[in-house]
Amino acid sequence: MESKEKAELAVAALEDKKAEDVRVIDVSTLTEIADCFVLATANNKNQLEALVDAVEEKLGRNGIVPKSIEGRPQEGTQWILMDYNDIIIHIFTKEGREFYDLERIWKR
Repeated sequence: MESKEKAELAVAALEDKKAEDVRVIDVSTLTEIADCFVLATANNKNQLEALVDAVEEKLGRNGIVPKSIEGRPQEGTQWILMDYNDIIIHIFTKEGREFYDLERIWKR
């Protein structure tokens, strides 16, 4: 499955669980670590966990397993990174998204 298709599945899973400000950033010309980043914001810890679970389930049903997941939902977690090799999914709290500001860092 191509990166774009994987990203579309992740976006659908995030939107199904009401993630805010879901964006896909093409980083294929900027780095070799991935073709794209998917970014999303959760309103609270419970939604953060639900978003991670939804992405894992949706991609898993399509035979796509993460290489790694960093920052499992817990008290104080502001950023969860889900590495699917050619796409990397970043799920933030509102505060985390503002603080790390990946859109600014990775814009062309």
